[in-house]
Amino acid sequence: MPQHTRRGRVCRDCDGHATVHITTGARHRDGTRVTLRVTCPACKGTGHTAPAGALIRARG
Repeated sequence: MPQHTRRGRVCRDCDGHATVHITTGARHRDGTRVTLRVTCPACKGTGHTAPAGALIRARG
């Protein structure tokens, strides 16, 4: 029987696709495209979020 692994919660903002490359339309001298690397600000590029109990709350 297959073993089930516990997966972390997928980020609701990026749906697990934490890093994307966006083309600008320009090209380098060798013909490759110029791209920008963008990471999800909510999960900071991990694709997963921490459960609510694991979050640290600051008191001020």
